[in-house]
Amino acid sequence: MKNITYRQVNDFMIPNLTLPPEEANVRLGKWGMLHKDYLLKHKKALFITLLTDGKLYQHCIEIEIQTQHMFNTIVEQMKETEGITEEFKEHNQWEWIQRMGNIQQKATEIVCNDLIFQ
Repeated sequence: MKNITYRQVNDFMIPNLTLPPEEANVRLGKWGMLHKDYLLKHKKALFITLLTDGKLYQHCIEIEIQTQHMFNTIVEQMKETEGITEEFKEHNQWEWIQRMGNIQQKATEIVCNDLIFQ
């Protein structure tokens, strides 16, 4: 248990509360920011607990790393399954762009349901 200090403001004793220091160089990417926003909007108690314990950004970084790895893996597997290769890209660029967009959209939906919105 931490010792809490107080300061007096008029007739009130106000606790001197500070948040634990976060890593200054932390930059969350797309997935970490989506997860943080989800926690803030839908899991407020967990968000506040992680924030006050100084673990929010570390948690979001872990989600960022896991999600990016899962996304890349799913995209590569879907490309292989659908026969999307660099050779295909050279011969039909517009169809390649369309199909890659579809694959990325499907992969985004999967990782959001499995990792981000949990």
